[in-house]
Amino acid sequence: MNYENILIVHENGITTITINRPEKLNALNKATIAELHDVFKTLQHDPEIRVIVLTGSGEKAFVAGADISEFAHFSVEEGAQLAAQGQESLFDYVENLKTPVIAAINGFALGGGLELAMACHFRIASDNAKMGLPETSLGVIPGYGGTQRLPQLVGKGKAMEMIMTAGMITAEEAKQYGLVNYVVTQAALLDFCYGIAQKIMRNSPVAIGKAIKAVNANFKDGEDGYKTEIKAFGYCFGTEDFKEGTTAFLDKRKAVFSGK
Repeated sequence: MNYENILIVHENGITTITINRPEKLNALNKATIAELHDVFKTLQHDPEIRVIVLTGSGEKAFVAGADISEFAHFSVEEGAQLAAQGQESLFDYVENLKTPVIAAINGFALGGGLELAMACHFRIASDNAKMGLPETSLGVIPGYGGTQRLPQLVGKGKAMEMIMTAGMITAEEAKQYGLVNYVVTQAALLDFCYGIAQKIMRNSPVAIGKAIKAVNANFKDGEDGYKTEIKAFGYCFGTEDFKEGTTAFLDKRKAVFSGK
């Protein structure tokens, strides 16, 4: 399927999604959010795709925020609906995807852009990247999960500071605070992500999907992460991947996982 605002490349089990609105610094509008939801939904059910890398086009921005022109005149009800629909269709959807998603932050990740990066399972930034949640400078707050995910990653105090000041931090500061895992040059960014993707692909897709679910459970109200882990752990014993993994270990060979 052809998309207007995103580019898709499949290679060796890895799909690279590039948000492609360079004239808008890859800002998220309704159409882009809908396209991203569609492609993530498709990839989720493709057993050939083992890792997804999400990035932005050009050298300036991952995603420089939401497209303010679309909602500047919204009512209270329309604003709440915008946040609810966006969280359900994209941000929460990505966070709970069973296929690992790596955010390759190649420049500015601001507002909805940082919120999208935080919804990914982990983040790698280029050394020119800058991150922040500037919403309070517009008279609003982060609405795509930023007030929830940022404290989980950097701690309550630093999250409060970033949101209240509406300021930006550098890639190195983001690494120091635990917001990103690594900082590399922009030229090396995608290859570095692909290197980590290759390591992920050596392991069981079933186990990885269950691990994502168990880790996320710790951050969900009303869900006992330990019980989720126990159930997921037990589930793995009934999979072909578990039989292959344990047999390969005992046979002193590399496992070849089927994802079943």
